[in-house]
Amino acid sequence: MDWNNWGPGSLDGGFRPAARTVASVPAQVGTVVEDAQSGYTGAVIRTEKSGGVHLVVLEDRRGRTRSFPLGHGFLIDGEPVELVPAPSAAARAAQKPVRTASGSVRVENARARTARASRIWVEGVHDAELVEKVWGEDLRLEGIVVEPLHGVDDLAGAIRDFNPGPERRLGILVDHLVTGSKEERIAAEAMRVPGARDNVLIVGHAYVDVWQVIKPQVLGIQAWPVVPKGQDWKTGILRGLGWPHRTKEDIGLGWKRLLAQVTTYADLEPSLLGRVEEVIDFLTVP
Repeated sequence: MDWNNWGPGSLDGGFRPAARTVASVPAQVGTVVEDAQSGYTGAVIRTEKSGGVHLVVLEDRRGRTRSFPLGHGFLIDGEPVELVPAPSAAARAAQKPVRTASGSVRVENARARTARASRIWVEGVHDAELVEKVWGEDLRLEGIVVEPLHGVDDLAGAIRDFNPGPERRLGILVDHLVTGSKEERIAAEAMRVPGARDNVLIVGHAYVDVWQVIKPQVLGIQAWPVVPKGQDWKTGILRGLGWPHRTKEDIGLGWKRLLAQVTTYADLEPSLLGRVEEVIDFLTVP
């Protein structure tokens, strides 16, 4: 079974997209952009005026800064954009966003629903924090609680203890759930637990760790560092990024730094988006 085969395939055959207007994007602090001419990539740290020219100041991952005139000539996720001055704090306060971080239409003045008995389980604390950051507003509205698992080796036992039923359902998100993997075998065994059928949904993504579902371009890089087999994956990733990586505290701070770059669903790989939305639908649709 292919647990990750979701959504329509790509189209080809010589299709040429119609011309489109370049989007105007506010130069918000933290936005990662690329100067198309020089290839310099960095996060916006401020805008300023110099000699009558409105500039944006970018900082790359090594802490180096460069200034560029605002306007055309920038890329975000490979797409051309026009960088424009960000609205003032007063303007932002007067115009609240109409969508949540997950892309859902925000329900104004809505109160959080009393928590359902149903739950979303994810593999670890980092997974839970990422889901909360992007889907938290939606989940509170639906009364769905996200709980971290600490490994899935005894997933069947955990489901048995939960005692799922029609009003007590489980949606479970598993890392590295691919055909032929240990995780696929564990998931198949877990679904044989009494009560699991129709009341438990196990889905997953192909990545080794939830860190990888953050698009590398969000960090100003083209691809995640390659970690040789036999090395601790998170340590290898931080080493490859040139970040502190020697202690447990370094790992935790590295994750916080990565998570801070995620502001909306668009910062995540589609393979995770589809899985989380599938779980939410499973738990909320009768």
